Amino acid sequence: MYVDKTLSGIKAVQTLSRLNRAHPQKYDVFVLDFMNDTETIRASFDTFYRTTILSDETDPNRLHDLKATLDGYPVYEPAQIEQLVGLYLSGADRDRLDPILDICVAAYDTNLDEDGQVDFKGKAKAFARTYAFISSILPYNNAGWEKLSVFLNFLVPKLPAPRDEDLSKGILEAIDMDSYRVEKQAVRRLQLLDQDGEIDPVPTDGGGHKAEPELERLSNIIRSFNDLFGNITWADTDRIRRLIATEIPDKVAANSVYQNAKQNSDKQNARIEHDKALAGVIVGLMKDDTELFKQFSDNPEFRRWLTDTIFSATYDRPGRSNPDGAASEP
Repeated sequence: MYVDKTLSGIKAVQTLSRLNRAHPQKYDVFVLDFMNDTETIRASFDTFYRTTILSDETDPNRLHDLKATLDGYPVYEPAQIEQLVGLYLSGADRDRLDPILDICVAAYDTNLDEDGQVDFKGKAKAFARTYAFISSILPYNNAGWEKLSVFLNFLVPKLPAPRDEDLSKGILEAIDMDSYRVEKQAVRRLQLLDQDGEIDPVPTDGGGHKAEPELERLSNIIRSFNDLFGNITWADTDRIRRLIATEIPDKVAANSVYQNAKQNSDKQNARIEHDKALAGVIVGLMKDDTELFKQFSDNPEFRRWLTDTIFSATYDRPGRSNPDGAASEP
């Protein structure tokens, strides 16, 4: 198996557990992983190695709150829900359902700003997910919830995602593939802990808004950079420091897909979108800052440090940055 994307948590377990599938001609397995470190993969499997315990119960009362919030947005009317569900249960073709949904999508685009769209879509997903889980194990007789669930399952896939620029344009022409080489770095054996794991219940929260990230104190970032990579000969050290401390975090934090993942998903998925956004920013620096691009591409330690630093600066500290955190001269 070749792994070319960041994996963690349940996604890592689901992906790598495919290697357990049996076949008469299968005698051994081999994983060539370009993206993940062994500790992340081991920690992901530890949770599910023995007995997995649910840390808390899922609160069904949250469905009342989610429905009230969704109903308050000018996206759909109760009559549209009744009309779509009636057509769906009568076996109507999809071309009779789509006009109703298209009206709601137009209202979503017109009446909601970006924060409102993020909040509505996140809460719609949370309602559909929570109701599907709870209704499968408890005898609910709430027709309104059932109808809203059917309606949202049709509507959510049609809601447009935030627009993002195509970061792949021109990348193939800019990369010299003849300069790459295959190098075996390590073979690891992962030992899982012999203990029970714990997972959280189905999340019933959703929505959110576009937040301004609070960047880590610039002086701390620069100090860490100097301590770890001060021995690298840079043509313009001050510019590299400025890029790492301010410009790159600002660009990554402004990525709409990453923002959406922070608001509507867990930290693991937000990290995946962050890493994609960071890679896009680095590719954008390829022309003007070849040194930084080369270190990010060829130096695993530098790439890991920069990725962790930018993620910490843009995810772990929401809110506006402290003006007192201005960088001092290194």
